[in-house]
Amino acid sequence: MEDLECEVLDEEIVENVRKQMLDEDILFDVSDFFKILGDSTRAKMMWALDKSDMCVCDLAALLGMTKSAISHQLKTLRDAQLVKFKKEGKLVIYSLADEHVKDIFEKALEHVLERNEKNEEEL
Repeated sequence: MEDLECEVLDEEIVENVRKQMLDEDILFDVSDFFKILGDSTRAKMMWALDKSDMCVCDLAALLGMTKSAISHQLKTLRDAQLVKFKKEGKLVIYSLADEHVKDIFEKALEHVLERNEKNEEEL
């Protein structure tokens, strides 16, 4: 069996990073954040809400889904504090929760688009 141990190349770097290491609960929450965005339906909904605030019916029409299915996914996004809503009379309008969420989603999209562009150039 291969030896799985290795020598530390730079003990100072390792110790510096160890001192700054975040609490495991925080890193667990970060992991959960990305798991929630890891669902393609929720990603579509996030993309749509990045373009415009929308109600459940509009999201359902856009994505070809039932209002019930959209509502279920919106609850997950709300619970994760990725989207928020406001009531306008009987109408409930959803939007991305804040600029941080918008920035993270747009950066992820930018990364994927650049990666796809590079892959196409290599063909």
